[in-house]
Amino acid sequence: MSRLLARLSGIFGSRNLVGVDKAGNRYFTRKEEVDGILKEKRWVIFKGEEDPTSIPVEWICWLSGQRKRAPTPEEMIELEAKRDRIRLNVALLKKEEEERKAKGGSFHQGKGTGKAQGPDLKSFIQQFPDASFDDNKGKGPEEVPGATNDTSDANKARTSEPTGSGSSFKPGTWQPPT
Repeated sequence: MSRLLARLSGIFGSRNLVGVDKAGNRYFTRKEEVDGILKEKRWVIFKGEEDPTSIPVEWICWLSGQRKRAPTPEEMIELEAKRDRIRLNVALLKKEEEERKAKGGSFHQGKGTGKAQGPDLKSFIQQFPDASFDDNKGKGPEEVPGATNDTSDANKARTSEPTGSGSSFKPGTWQPPT
């Protein structure tokens, strides 16, 4: 019984107030011997109703042991000011985006998908000659083996690709375009 009373008096008698946050929560620490090792115990006493969401991130890190020193009041003021600036910037960006949407513009130039438009592949392909094989230069699509008579941009790009299957396939004859 005396051991229990000594432990209880140790719990309540040797606590040190480390700090108080903006919400009025008080943070304490004490040294306690556990299995012959002196350890530091940390806890919070809430002001009013227990609401863990009212604890600032810096104090959560201190309580869990992720930071060795408790946050100072100056540090808390500086971090709160930084958070206020971020909230203000987010509000301004949302307002600008709403104004652009109201005017009919948007951030993205995609075709109804909300995504940025990809590169124009047709204009990219047009900058290359019709036949990219050295032995097929100067020949029209009807003279290139495996090519069709359709002269669309898509088929012009296919003239350098291998075509055919089955009996017309010859291993080792196709070479990539140079």
